Amino acid sequence: MAGVSKTPGPGEMPPAHLRVTHQDREHVVEHVKAAYADGRLDKFEFDDRLERAMTARTHGDLMPIMYDLRMSPAVSFPPAQSSAPTPTAEASESNERLAAALAHFLPILGFPIVGPLLVLLIGGKSSPYIRKHAVEALNFNLTVVGGSFLLAISFVGIVLVPFILIVSLILGIVASVSALSDNEYRYPMTVRLVK
Repeated sequence: MAGVSKTPGPGEMPPAHLRVTHQDREHVVEHVKAAYADGRLDKFEFDDRLERAMTARTHGDLMPIMYDLRMSPAVSFPPAQSSAPTPTAEASESNERLAAALAHFLPILGFPIVGPLLVLLIGGKSSPYIRKHAVEALNFNLTVVGGSFLLAISFVGIVLVPFILIVSLILGIVASVSALSDNEYRYPMTVRLVK
């Protein structure tokens, strides 16, 4: 039958005149994507081969696309791959956001330097997102604690210290909400000693 493509056995090439199925096209597309990811195709070649693969009608149309890509690693994607994140990815992402928010919230609970430092040491190695927020929280709280000690020496500073502490509490809450919302947050007037 002209409209049906038989699946070739190992090492067999289907006849060039046989029409391709959606699965045949998808298989070639995955090989082209893998070759592009490996750096074996530039953007122009990638776009050209993708277009030719998606519009191919026969195996003869697909063969030139794959000719120099035969050595590409086997692609094991399912035919209809969903772009929705898996439940494990969602859980790990929400855990990262929670840990990042904790780095900003622990100082409010009375752990201004120890809290962000613990979050940085525990979660910062495995997650760039946690590290970024923990470093920002640590730098801000080092600035607040250092500034409060320096200001406490003078009479004017003693008046300003409670105001600074209230502002730091508000900024900590705002930063926690930003971390939970998967947003970047930068504290104002912060000396960034930790990178």
